[in-house]
Amino acid sequence: MANETTPPNTNQTNDDPTSEQDLNKAKTSRQTRLSPIWVVPIVAIAIGLWLVYDNYSSRGTLVTLTMDSAEGIEANNTLIRSRNVEIGRVQSVRLSDDLSHAVLTARIQPEVEDMLREDSRFWVVKPRIGREGISGLGTVLSGAYIQLEPGTEEAPRREFPVSDIPPVAPAGQAGLRLSLTSQLGNSLRVGDPVSYQGYTVGRIEENSFEPQSRTMQHQVFIEEPYTNLVTDSTRFWTSSGIDFQLGADGVRVNVESIEALLGGGVTFGVPEDLPMGQPVEANSRFTLYADENAAREGTFNRYLEYVLLVDETVRGLSKGAPVEFRGVRMGTVAAVPWNFTAPQPDSRARFAIPVLIRIEPQRLGIENSDIDLEEWEARFERMFGLGLRASLKSGSLLTGALFVDLNFQRDLADEYVAERFSDRAVFPTVAGGFAQIQAQVTDLLEKLNDLEVEPLLAGLDRNLQASESVLNEVREVSSSINQLLNDPETQAIGGNLNGTLEELRNTLQGLSPSSPAYQELTTAIERLDRLMRDLQPLTRTLNDNPRALLFDNLDAQDPIPRAPRD
Repeated sequence: MANETTPPNTNQTNDDPTSEQDLNKAKTSRQTRLSPIWVVPIVAIAIGLWLVYDNYSSRGTLVTLTMDSAEGIEANNTLIRSRNVEIGRVQSVRLSDDLSHAVLTARIQPEVEDMLREDSRFWVVKPRIGREGISGLGTVLSGAYIQLEPGTEEAPRREFPVSDIPPVAPAGQAGLRLSLTSQLGNSLRVGDPVSYQGYTVGRIEENSFEPQSRTMQHQVFIEEPYTNLVTDSTRFWTSSGIDFQLGADGVRVNVESIEALLGGGVTFGVPEDLPMGQPVEANSRFTLYADENAAREGTFNRYLEYVLLVDETVRGLSKGAPVEFRGVRMGTVAAVPWNFTAPQPDSRARFAIPVLIRIEPQRLGIENSDIDLEEWEARFERMFGLGLRASLKSGSLLTGALFVDLNFQRDLADEYVAERFSDRAVFPTVAGGFAQIQAQVTDLLEKLNDLEVEPLLAGLDRNLQASESVLNEVREVSSSINQLLNDPETQAIGGNLNGTLEELRNTLQGLSPSSPAYQELTTAIERLDRLMRDLQPLTRTLNDNPRALLFDNLDAQDPIPRAPRD
């Protein structure tokens, strides 16, 4: 753009030469570089940048989800919800680099970004049939979706695993999480109930297997306000619904809840022999026992071990059988047999079956702090010298199960010799059960062999001869009786007796009330009765005055006889 020349001012005078020169001189001015025409593109660029920013900010937070299988998940179609409200969408689905699992990329709306915390959880909602009933039927038509449960921790997170099943307890719910360790063989699953005295107080959250220790690890969640039921004395065991046991102690049947009956679960409690204990902290570790009996046995952790060297059969004796003293249980059989290949003591004349037993003082109600195992060992050593012996006895005639019975045998007190077997003290034993019966039968046979049979046989022969003579006499008497019975006169006695009875019957019929003889006899008796009544006044007068029979006047005085004449 060219410079503009200012025209000369004709109104000025020529008297001032300087002013005239200035007027004739051209002047320059600086023009603005930004033209108003540029406003339009600038505004357009600003609007474009704002649209880009708005589009980017409205897209939300990008998260990465991993799951074992992407069944039912579709890119740009599967929704992410929380409390049944859409908060995001899956954008892409691909396999991981090692092809071991599926990787999902999803966008979460920016207003719910605070829900993505360290303890947030994702799971797939789809039709599912379980012990709790049927769930997820709403996804039959709409398709599966991913549920988000927000966490409570402060640390944010952008990568999450997606579970195939919903969590047992929601995040932030008050409760207690514990770890249970069990051996293989149980069939516990996530969601199985954890009960206390038949009432469900929690659930199993996770199951995992540790190959190194070959154990199962279970994480359980106990809901409030039942957390105070778990103490350091609590024992956990598997509930199989119906527990039927047939052993040396008899038949035992235990029925759990209907839910445990259908799918199993875990039960816990404090054994009667233990105090309630103190509350435990979160993530405490417990042992999961196979049943209630095993859990109760696990409380007796202070014991003495002895070895029984049994010379008889151990058929029917099994691990866990009771060790009793006069009916009171004070121990348990630990192994049958135990260390079978170890060398036998030199004092043994023949091979014996080693059985490991445990003496458990806690069964007698003694606290752990009061148990001195060395004192108990010395006490048993003294009782061995007094005749304490162990024997196998039958605990059930139905099953043939055996148990170990401890009792004193005073006649064996002087025969005790201390022995050891594979670094364990030997508990002295005596034969019991069928072995005692066999010994008694053997003793009886030996006594029979020692008897003098010939004198007995001779006496028996004499008794037989006397018995034969008596039988001959009885035979003769029987023959005489038969002859008497066969005599015609004896046979006629019955007919004569019948005739006599017939005549007696006819005679008695003649004396009946309707017979003439009976009536005449009755009339005579009546006459005799009247005669007796008539004689009663005379009899009474004679009783009062006997002279009335000779004198008429009873009032006259007695006559005086005259004196004899001279």
